[in-house]
Amino acid sequence: MEVFFSPLYLRQYKKTPSDIREIAKKKTKIFAQNPFDPRLRVHKLTGKMEGLSAFSVTYSYRIIFDIIEDSEEGKIARFFQIGTHDIYE
Repeated sequence: MEVFFSPLYLRQYKKTPSDIREIAKKKTKIFAQNPFDPRLRVHKLTGKMEGLSAFSVTYSYRIIFDIIEDSEEGKIARFFQIGTHDIYE
């Protein structure tokens, strides 16, 4: 699966502590191979973020994403945000 990063995600990623960035890289590789790997703890979001999903980077950090169907390329994921639970607000 291809993964694209929104400009907001990239800005937030740069501000994320380096140890969390390293874990996020590893989790992104796992996600690209199998977006529903149990290690990621993927869950759908509700409320104002309905239609999006999130997975755990660490106990505190999450990545918010959606998956787009694309007949030529297969599935494509868009990562919108990375951060603590505050990104849900």
